[in-house]
Amino acid sequence: MIKAGGCHCGAVRFEVEVSETPVVTECNCSICSKAGYLHLAVSAEQFRLLAGQDSLTTYTFGTGAAKHHFCRVCGVKSFYVPRSNPTGFSVNFRCLDDAAGLACSTRRFDGQNWEQQIEEFRRLAEQAS
Repeated sequence: MIKAGGCHCGAVRFEVEVSETPVVTECNCSICSKAGYLHLAVSAEQFRLLAGQDSLTTYTFGTGAAKHHFCRVCGVKSFYVPRSNPTGFSVNFRCLDDAAGLACSTRRFDGQNWEQQIEEFRRLAEQAS
């Protein structure tokens, strides 16, 4: 199904293809924990920016691999390009217009120990496929 979303002021708008029972990830790294970000990982094909390209500003830190896109008007990060999936996107589940209609489950990611945790996540994904 297609869900719309965006930043607080409405300058940035997007659509994302999501299942009715998505799995979102809660990360405890320095930026995600402070922002309350809930990650909905999607491929580039599942994401479409509808408006606001000119309202985005990008922040990087640490390795510089992740591209954190913020609305320069209201400051909300409704999506970004994650270090773990540089060809896809992570959408903030909380920025979907009608997230309440989805039955999501949440998994935890220890972003304070990113290298070890990403290896564990990749192993689990390989085992599941």
